[in-house]
Amino acid sequence: MIATLVFVDVLPEHVEAFKKITLYNHENSRREPGNIRFDVLQSKEDPTKFVLYEVYADEQAAAEHKKTPHYLRWRDEVAPYMAAPRRALPTTPLAFD
Repeated sequence: MIATLVFVDVLPEHVEAFKKITLYNHENSRREPGNIRFDVLQSKEDPTKFVLYEVYADEQAAAEHKKTPHYLRWRDEVAPYMAAPRRALPTTPLAFD
């Protein structure tokens, strides 16, 4: 398995639009055959900070995700919403429920 944490800082005026398109991406990503988990988290302390927690069966499934129409739409739509470039941290799950 591969789990990726994606850290996103959103401009305050775009938080609601970011949430809407990100939930669209979440719903469609969960339908992908290799997707195991896709969580969207918003900071309680700073509502402009988000973490996406994506778990795929393997590297191939994670790579296929980045070719899907819903991901490509999300990527293009959120670009102007970001206060800084998003950061990804690929990880290997050691314990997972």
